[in-house]
Amino acid sequence: MNVRHLKLSLFLTVATVVSCATQQTDISSTSGAGSNGAVKNAPVKTVTAPVPVPVVLPEVKREFRGAWIATVANINWPTRNNLSSEQQKAEAIRLLDLLQDLNFNAVIFQARPSADALYNSSYEPWSYFLTGQTGKGPGYDPLEFWITESHKRGMELHVWLNPYRAFHTTGGAVTAESMVKRMPSEIVKLRNGTYWFDPANPKTQDHVSNVVKDIVKRYDIDGLHFDDYFYPYREYNGGKDFPDDKSWNTYLASGGTLSRADWRRGNVNKFIKRIYDEIKVEKNHVKFGISPFGIWKPGFPADITGSSQYDELFADAKLWLNEGWVDYFSPQLYWKEEGPQRFSSLLKWWDSENLRKRHLWPGLNTVGIKGVSDKSAEIVGQIKTSRNILKESDGEIHYSVAGLLQNPEMVNALKNGPYHDKALVPRTPWLKTTILDKPLLKYSNGGSTALVEWSAKDMQKVKRWVLYTRYGDQWETEILDLADRSRSLALNKAGKKLQAVTVRAVDRLGNESAYEVKSID
Repeated sequence: MNVRHLKLSLFLTVATVVSCATQQTDISSTSGAGSNGAVKNAPVKTVTAPVPVPVVLPEVKREFRGAWIATVANINWPTRNNLSSEQQKAEAIRLLDLLQDLNFNAVIFQARPSADALYNSSYEPWSYFLTGQTGKGPGYDPLEFWITESHKRGMELHVWLNPYRAFHTTGGAVTAESMVKRMPSEIVKLRNGTYWFDPANPKTQDHVSNVVKDIVKRYDIDGLHFDDYFYPYREYNGGKDFPDDKSWNTYLASGGTLSRADWRRGNVNKFIKRIYDEIKVEKNHVKFGISPFGIWKPGFPADITGSSQYDELFADAKLWLNEGWVDYFSPQLYWKEEGPQRFSSLLKWWDSENLRKRHLWPGLNTVGIKGVSDKSAEIVGQIKTSRNILKESDGEIHYSVAGLLQNPEMVNALKNGPYHDKALVPRTPWLKTTILDKPLLKYSNGGSTALVEWSAKDMQKVKRWVLYTRYGDQWETEILDLADRSRSLALNKAGKKLQAVTVRAVDRLGNESAYEVKSID
């Protein structure tokens, strides 16, 4: 429970007595009054009505605390492709319970690792990573399960998609069910055995667009997420150029004048803008996020060396952030503070490019940060650095949940340190919504305790609650899950009397409702 030392009264009634003009004015009179027959006015006083001063509640801690759940190659979940549905669910619950216990509030779940589906899709086959057979379902809808169980625990669920990867080398054999066979003209094979959609092909763009819109329309998700894979890393094709001669020649034949690199970047840019717009048309509240490679170009900022996503992946991620084509931006800053890819330098640079003031929540390499003797101390330090730099919208995403599951020291460092208390997700003010009505609040006095109960008219829009209690002149806040609808409160605590209580509902964008403070008799 957070304590906010905010010294203010429940309602201050200001009774201001104002003296009006006290100058005495002579009024002529025919009756004698005094030596000269003049009557003098008595002083007039005007008293204003009592003015109620609204209670200003303390601010609640806000920070986006997310974890990636990787399903490709069975990295995080399910741990094997031959588990029963009940075993899969048990593993999911274990991960979600861990995140809840650590006061995380968001899950980034990989539902489409390689043109396959960990959900019931009419566009792409069931994933090999679920059952060991492409196209064979597990007997339930994993995405629906993850959404339901995440929301039960007060956590957002963001669907993580790989837009262009069509087949992963750990995904079994390429069968007739695979998108490689179903869309052969739009997919190319790379030298490492991976298959890739051609980002320039209009049919590729339409197909991925349909997949995205289908998920957004049918599932109660809070966000949709792309990672760093656009055009593939050169190593995927043995250092050779991406094999898109057919699309390139078609572009030139149509009169295109861009360089090949600019043409490729343009293909991705138009697609990112399209996806952002289409999500907002379908459901405005669904946040769109991207977690690109952490370096835009070497030398940006000046002390940074490393690979260039601009030149290798043809991803102009700086442009997407500049233009506000995302709701949150999570560059993968997977390096230590001291080194040629300094964490703080990169984060400050990306922050300087955040012209539209979107959420900037860096990705942290919680599972495998290199070159440090104490991973836990390094990650905690990066969270603190992030908070200092990003004062208006704290947040980070951890790659991956394995960094918590396999490292008790990391768990303890987070739980006893920066994640000791719960936090709401930051507000997203550019996504317009209607503020929720004040909850219906009642209490009953039980002698030494007060039972407080609440509900809301628009319960389907409520995702969490915040309980505010005032003992003496100190406010305390507690973030509660949706299922929490009552609290038994001590009337006296540490020698201080319970003076007031209120509850605010929280919607899916982190906005708190109107409220009414009740005085405790």
